[in-house]
Amino acid sequence: MKKLNKDQIRDLLPHREPMLLIDELYDIKKLSSATALVKVTKESFFVQGHFPENPVMPGVLIVESFGQAAAALTASGLDKSTYENKLVFLMGVEKARFRNPVIPNCDLILKIQAIRSHGRVWKYQGEAFVDEKKMR
Repeated sequence: MKKLNKDQIRDLLPHREPMLLIDELYDIKKLSSATALVKVTKESFFVQGHFPENPVMPGVLIVESFGQAAAALTASGLDKSTYENKLVFLMGVEKARFRNPVIPNCDLILKIQAIRSHGRVWKYQGEAFVDEKKMR
């Protein structure tokens, strides 16, 4: 099983701090599935304003984290010349639900799976967990 740390992820993605959200990618099955770790801390950039008295990770950043995890999974399985100097864009989100808040001082675990690809377009599905509890 392959594992990527933040420096290795940075080599695959154009994102930089503070928008590089995933800290680790592991349980990687080439071009198929992986698990990402996002360390949500009280120092995370969004905590100061969302919301100071009751901080919560914005749902759009959870979606962004999924996108980054999917992009890193794909890039890690392709020859670098395939994606070098190219940007990958999130093209859509289906059935996203944010029923449980993700609060600081937790590890957000994102399980992603490629469900199909057509040329340069990939489609993924994923689930989010905190303390082994699915964030529905």
